[in-house]
Amino acid sequence: MEIALSRRCIAEFFGTFWLVFGGCGAAILACGFPAFGIGFVGVALAFGLTVLTMAYAIGHISGCHLNPAVTLGLVAGKRFPAKELLPYWISQVIGGIAAAGVLYVIASGKTDYAVGGFASNGYGPAMPGGFGSPGGYSLIACLVAEVVLTFFFLVVILGATDQRAAKGFAPLAIGLCLTLIHLIGIPVTNLSVNPARSTGPAIIAGGLALQQLWLFWVAPLVGAAIAGIFYSAVLAEHEVPPVTEEPVTYAASA
Repeated sequence: MEIALSRRCIAEFFGTFWLVFGGCGAAILACGFPAFGIGFVGVALAFGLTVLTMAYAIGHISGCHLNPAVTLGLVAGKRFPAKELLPYWISQVIGGIAAAGVLYVIASGKTDYAVGGFASNGYGPAMPGGFGSPGGYSLIACLVAEVVLTFFFLVVILGATDQRAAKGFAPLAIGLCLTLIHLIGIPVTNLSVNPARSTGPAIIAGGLALQQLWLFWVAPLVGAAIAGIFYSAVLAEHEVPPVTEEPVTYAASA
């Protein structure tokens, strides 16, 4: 039974809200908290857990993309119809913005709170308030990191959801992959690999975060598109129909 596009977009909205609220919320509210802050490792795990939990919650409804780059990669990999790309993107971006807004309401309830970078992504010298690259990495370094990490994230997604893969384990592989790439990328860019995740916090933080937002759309989309084309051309199964006396109909690959 095909699920209506409107219902799938609603699922994407709430799924992306959960990803930004959980992952960025961990960074904003819990990462540097005195005495028991969770640190970079905790934030990386938080992002992975958001995808893991939501994949089981809405994966059977919308596919649980939660990320414009994932949707584009699936289109490039011939796993998702191009005509539904824009509705998914709109739902994901609005979900990310809504989550950032709710996080701001919560975070600003603390006395002496300053918005600062608000878990936004950035490149170049680390600036006061949490803007720029946490480790002071250059534009080129951050661009390469985002493209490469998004590429491998999509390869894992496409591989884990391949019809030949073990059933039921895709959310684990994808959630753990997102955790791993955050462990690599947080010191470089605060890690995006997801334009919707980057857009919400950048709107709240404003300033330099908004000026640098372009990179966190361009790099993830480029990495995802390359991964989709690569997986479809090189790693996907391309069966040659057997010669039979009767015509044989094959279902399209998912």
